[in-house]
Amino acid sequence: MTSPDSLLASHAALQPVLTWTRAAALAATAVVAGAINSVAGGGTFLTFPALIFCGVTPLRANTTNTVALWCGSLASVGAYRNQLGGQRRALVTLLITSLIGGLIGALLLLRTPDATFKLLLPWLLLTATLIFIFGKHLTTLLRRLVHLDINRPQNIVPFLTGSALQLVIAIYGGFFGGGIGILMLALLTLLGYEEIHVMNGLKTVLATTINGISVLAFVWANTVEWPQAGVMIVGSVIGGYGGAILAQRVSPEFIRYLVMAIGIGMTIYFFFR
Repeated sequence: MTSPDSLLASHAALQPVLTWTRAAALAATAVVAGAINSVAGGGTFLTFPALIFCGVTPLRANTTNTVALWCGSLASVGAYRNQLGGQRRALVTLLITSLIGGLIGALLLLRTPDATFKLLLPWLLLTATLIFIFGKHLTTLLRRLVHLDINRPQNIVPFLTGSALQLVIAIYGGFFGGGIGILMLALLTLLGYEEIHVMNGLKTVLATTINGISVLAFVWANTVEWPQAGVMIVGSVIGGYGGAILAQRVSPEFIRYLVMAIGIGMTIYFFFR
């Protein structure tokens, strides 16, 4: 296993240089990714490869990308505060498992050698792409087949089911995270939710929690490229705010198809890279 200290030592001689050209490219990519995330999700398919193309190693690109996009997602939590009334039981339960799972996933990532992560990367991208493409179908199928309610105190089955599945999603989210929003929408459907605004509110809070605990772990381990993260944070916040305007002018389905194409392209690229 590779410790955070050894990761830092091996990185010292290979620290990527952030030129003005690279900074502009990363900022622009983050703006677009922030807008895409606010409309359809999937911005990671842009920002993660952009960091690698700018000389950041895959593992550190993953940690840096998490930090950069987390700031944009944090800003959107407040918009859903009115949708979370009456969800205290579900929210507390899923928040606890999100924190635990996100931390486990982040620590697993930090203990993964960079060479191993490079081998896993194409499969992680493939998984995230398939989740993005077929997530809606999975959610629809679950809505037809299963109807539980985690907010019923007398029913322990949804409570345990939701906690266990959210733990798995959170571990994956802390390790890589592509597609966790769609996975959580599917889980919430399994637990009996139907109101999309409530579901989006819970999903946003839980995703921000998973990424937030991961950010703390990555910052503690000093595995973040801060110059790159800085310009991307600004871009993702601007893009997230502008996404509300974009959503009124561009079809979300068009954005979804664009993200699918990017995801498929990036997956193929990294399989043959």
